[in-house]
Amino acid sequence: MRQGFDNERYIRMQSARIRERIAQFGGKLYLEFGGKLFDDHHAARVLPGFQPDSKLRMLKTLADRAEVVIVVSAQDIESNKIRGDLGIGYDSETLRLIDAFREAGLYVGSVVITRFAGQAAEAYQRRLENQGVKVFRHYEIEGYPSNLNRIVSDEGYGRNEYIETERELVVVTAPGPGSGKMATCLSQLYHEYRRGVKAGYAKFETFPVWNLPLKHPVNLAYEAATADLNDVNMIDPYHMEAYGEVAVNYNRDVEIFPVLRAIFERIQGKSPYESPTDMGVNMAGFCITDNDACCDASRREIVRRYFAARCAKLRGTGEDAAIGKIEILMEQAGVSPENRRSAREANRLEELTGKPAAAMELADGSVVTGKTKDLLGCSSAMLLNVLKTLAGIPDDVKLISERIIEPIQRLKVSSLGNRNPRLHTDEVLIALSICAVDDEFAARAIAQLPRLAGLEAHASVLLSPVDEDTFRRLGVNLTCQPKRETQKLYYR
Repeated sequence: MRQGFDNERYIRMQSARIRERIAQFGGKLYLEFGGKLFDDHHAARVLPGFQPDSKLRMLKTLADRAEVVIVVSAQDIESNKIRGDLGIGYDSETLRLIDAFREAGLYVGSVVITRFAGQAAEAYQRRLENQGVKVFRHYEIEGYPSNLNRIVSDEGYGRNEYIETERELVVVTAPGPGSGKMATCLSQLYHEYRRGVKAGYAKFETFPVWNLPLKHPVNLAYEAATADLNDVNMIDPYHMEAYGEVAVNYNRDVEIFPVLRAIFERIQGKSPYESPTDMGVNMAGFCITDNDACCDASRREIVRRYFAARCAKLRGTGEDAAIGKIEILMEQAGVSPENRRSAREANRLEELTGKPAAAMELADGSVVTGKTKDLLGCSSAMLLNVLKTLAGIPDDVKLISERIIEPIQRLKVSSLGNRNPRLHTDEVLIALSICAVDDEFAARAIAQLPRLAGLEAHASVLLSPVDEDTFRRLGVNLTCQPKRETQKLYYR
């Protein structure tokens, strides 16, 4: 894929911008960190050249000045909310974040449980504290965010526990959206000013990119990614009024800004910001080096999001409204599901064979397919065919013999209780790695796995969670046709 983003420049400019904001307040900066910090694959897909760990690498340049506070909502713990791209709950994701920050050399100061209430939150606090993690409680405020008299008072922010921090840059992040990061930052400002400590607030979110046009494909792709949240990009009217400049923000920040400004005035006497865009520190828009490459990548992402929304609806986790919104975004971007070549080829093969099929588009534009067989599902067959193609192995070579596959099938059915005897992609890779010990072709095939990252694939039916997870780990951009292979609601 053609590169369109200067990642090293981004890291330099972004860290410098945050240092400037720390200096602006002359004391402590609470930086609300939106989006995914460790593995921002959405940004990597729409800004080719952006590395998924770019924001982490940037923070590491500030490691001696920063500490991390992780915010998780008690409601998300109670409901066992799942992070969709990883398939784990927000409670486990919080632990994963702590480990990842520490491994990167960043100091994790504490975890804040927001909207604290209920037995699940109390149990989770004990779980964290038993593992040596400091935990603070923040509570739901009646009338939030409109009842300013209550919010900025001892019964509002004052009721929240003061988060003890040690460093001048406090990065406030969370497992996902809606966790209460902004409220946590503002609560801390209230407590800091009561203690006579100078402190400020800033916001770091990559999307929408404020200095790109409103209908730029990169910003349209952000709307597609948040279609289930009903976020809408819009021109920041406060920025236009204050500076006469066009800047793009999104509806939630624009709508809440008058309240935020009033809260700042009550806490500090004066708001440091004239617009919601002022609060941000994002420099991504200055690091785009090939606009056409980013536009093309973003259009592909919008189509991927359309298939994801359709599949979520089929699984019972999505809504028609999100699908309808992405359909409008596709029209604005000038794309359709037919633009996805891997989808066209997978669906064509299913029509020919009458069975589920899969296809993957390689870096050179060629497409490799896989059809359903007695021993292998379509995604497993496609995966083996792709590895053979990349390794230059003749098509008639069998990478895994039937005498290897059949015992695995028997084990799955007779001992493990699986009704589907065909090998999933993870099982195929394990079998292939065993064969690679003695077989040169298998060894050559398994060596191609790193080349799969960033490739586009599509299956003509919903794949099992196991197969979806395998492709996710390999870095493949997988979509599925919103159609079940069987009428069963649960399968593996």
